[in-house]
Amino acid sequence: MAQIANRSPVSNVRPAPDQVLLDIADYVLGYRIASEATVATARLCLTDTLAGALDALDFPGCTRLLGPLVPGTVVPHGSRVPGTRYELDPSTAAFSFGAMIRWLDFNDQFSGRQGSHPSDTLAGVLMLGDYLSRSGKATGGKPLLMREILEDLIKAYEIQGCIALENDLEAGGVDHNLLTRVASTAVLARRLSATRDQVVNAVSNAWMDCSPVLYRHAPNTGWRKSWACADASSEAVRLAMMAAKGEMGYPSVLTAPFFGLYDARFNGRRFEFQRPYGEYIINHCMFKFVPAGMHGQSAVECAFLLHPHVKDRIDDIARIDIYTHAYLLDVMHKTGPLYNPADRDHSVQYCAAVGLLHGKLEPRDFEDDFAADPRIDRLREKMVLTAEPRYSREFFDPTVRSSANAMQVRFTDGSSTPKVDVQFPVGHQRRRAEGLPVLRKKFVASLQRRFSEPQQARILEICDAPEALDRMPVNEFCELFIADLPR
Repeated sequence: MAQIANRSPVSNVRPAPDQVLLDIADYVLGYRIASEATVATARLCLTDTLAGALDALDFPGCTRLLGPLVPGTVVPHGSRVPGTRYELDPSTAAFSFGAMIRWLDFNDQFSGRQGSHPSDTLAGVLMLGDYLSRSGKATGGKPLLMREILEDLIKAYEIQGCIALENDLEAGGVDHNLLTRVASTAVLARRLSATRDQVVNAVSNAWMDCSPVLYRHAPNTGWRKSWACADASSEAVRLAMMAAKGEMGYPSVLTAPFFGLYDARFNGRRFEFQRPYGEYIINHCMFKFVPAGMHGQSAVECAFLLHPHVKDRIDDIARIDIYTHAYLLDVMHKTGPLYNPADRDHSVQYCAAVGLLHGKLEPRDFEDDFAADPRIDRLREKMVLTAEPRYSREFFDPTVRSSANAMQVRFTDGSSTPKVDVQFPVGHQRRRAEGLPVLRKKFVASLQRRFSEPQQARILEICDAPEALDRMPVNEFCELFIADLPR
């Protein structure tokens, strides 16, 4: 209290909005998507995100969080949560869908100074879109089209990723769900026909709440890391709706002395931006081919490549060397006990051990019964992680943007496997052609687990026809994903 009491008087003249707020508002209101290739990527992001979300419905830890706060509540013209029969208000629906999207850590990612998952924003974008489309149609208006959803998604990716490029939120102890809240609030406010001032007000409120990042890190890693961005998506819907009704904003939320975000969390350091908002991020996102932490995808691929060399010599392994980048060491380097699936999918040692043992890594491989295999922990104890300076440098280099790992296994008799090196995991933009069949298989398998054959066929028919998908009303698209099988 003494520190506050000794501060100089602060002028009560309200300043102009922070430039960061204005830039976001001008982008969502004024930018027009220029490239059909970008829209094509957005369609791929849509189906891939739906695949991971539908798979999460097989896990009770996720499904117990879904649905209305008051059991049995159905909202007229509400948002339909994919893979379920819930019809909810759009904020609650965004939480449910957002939790599904992120539960298995299987949705795409983008890495800069701050790692994040831009596809988390689909929760608010699609759920508000379904509500607006249904309610508009019910009152004689025009429904929203899926093309509009894709364009909103592109802009949400762009805002989230451009902030993440040069700004390490974790350095201030702040979780990256802040990015989901800011990006989603901006595009949703615009979708609600907010004015420029209202978009600025909405985004200022989105910056206001910052979660500590401890639930993503040892020794506190837990399930909240799988629903934190769902919470941000839900709040984004609410903040956008409030702003469109006239709720005030806070123009110097970032730059205000002492109390603003820069001073309060980042020791006065202001955000930096590598590039103006456009269409860069969605075209440079990385899809995941295994449900694990983003920085360990190439390490798991290395383990798969070495599986044939070690599967019959597991007991003879003396040491496993993993050469990696600094960011992985900060996020996925864990020794000691792992307490839950959320802990395990962010342990590169766990993921690599399963890959070496089985040549695969699937969602259920993080559950307690699977993790009880004593060979996994024995292999973890034999792993030595070393930072490779070039990997760290090229991880941040915008001309390379790799996520490299290498691995070599040494045996007790002195022999060793080849050293395998994966610079760009299969989901990386540079391997997009190679990754497309993997993503297709992922989407088809998720539909097969959830829907009847006629419903699967109808979904694939629409998703395989870009022009038909773009013209489809959002409410009709969401109807395709209503659960039709007892679970």
